[in-house]
Amino acid sequence: MSQERTQLLVLIVCYRAADLVIDCLRSLESEIAGIEDGRVIVCENGTGEASVNLLEGAISEHGWGDWVSLRVISPNRGFAGGNNAVLRDVLQWESVPEFVLLLNSDTIVRPGALQALLVGAREHPEAGVIGARLEWPDGEGQLSCFRWLSPISEMLSSARTGLLTKMFHQWEVRIPLSDVPMEPGWLSFACALIRREALEEVGVLDDGYYLYFDDVDYCRRAWEKGWRVLYWPAAHVVHLRGRSNPVKAMTKEGKRRPKYYYFCRNRYFAKFYGGRWGLWKTNVHWYLGRVVSLLREIVRNKEPHLCEYEWLDIWTNFRDPMNYAHVPKQQDEVSDDEAGADGNGVKDEHAAA
Repeated sequence: MSQERTQLLVLIVCYRAADLVIDCLRSLESEIAGIEDGRVIVCENGTGEASVNLLEGAISEHGWGDWVSLRVISPNRGFAGGNNAVLRDVLQWESVPEFVLLLNSDTIVRPGALQALLVGAREHPEAGVIGARLEWPDGEGQLSCFRWLSPISEMLSSARTGLLTKMFHQWEVRIPLSDVPMEPGWLSFACALIRREALEEVGVLDDGYYLYFDDVDYCRRAWEKGWRVLYWPAAHVVHLRGRSNPVKAMTKEGKRRPKYYYFCRNRYFAKFYGGRWGLWKTNVHWYLGRVVSLLREIVRNKEPHLCEYEWLDIWTNFRDPMNYAHVPKQQDEVSDDEAGADGNGVKDEHAAA
């Protein structure tokens, strides 16, 4: 990889998602052509030789080699690890790009989106992370801006009752769609532009998150360093959210989530709310909310909205929540675009609430 100055570097992590990545690259072709020194790196995240061959063939066939490079790593390192494999190299370049765009493999970039993000970044030099408007193919917007996940938000999530949500509305995670720029606590890393100075100061993503919670973690660390997080709706990006994504489907259907989800959840709450004591407090709040929802289920004969064994799984790795030792076994691994495309699944859980 050349170390010449790059204005914009787009980073896409691919895990069992080569077809989605190729579609994403098609949408980027004209966008990159309009940007001085724009480049794309695709990190093939341990899928295997067939995926590598498919990506290499598409890059060659379409003549994308001038602006697309392929980085191959193995085994699968999850979303944070896949991005970090490239970001650590980038930070060692003689000239680090002015901006790095983390982009999901399951996205389609609308015309003008990259230029719009750069405009937002230029107009707001205080913003270290800038997110686009995420939408469905028909243009309907997706929730992508959020308040902090906190012990109280866990109570609201397990209770899921309008009365409590109104009482504690300032802790409600979801932020309604906005047509004007705003500064949320954190935003989805399905499409997140990171300024060079912020990347150098905040650092790479936390490798301790195999999958999920890495975006809220990064935004918190950016705020702590004095950077702001900006939502810029003038940039439109299609997010094919939920395609072949088992954890999101499990959450929606109330099925038991895989263990790695809770490893990441519990790392986040321990990291930002006081270690094991903070995780204990978070789980107590979850149980308080669960009492409310359980009473509603009994009195009103309502179906439970929580996942199976969630009451038990929230204690996963409680003894040492900052020690991430769990890597999914092959039979438990996420499928298709999840590990390479989604930095966080919790946003969809709250969006569906």
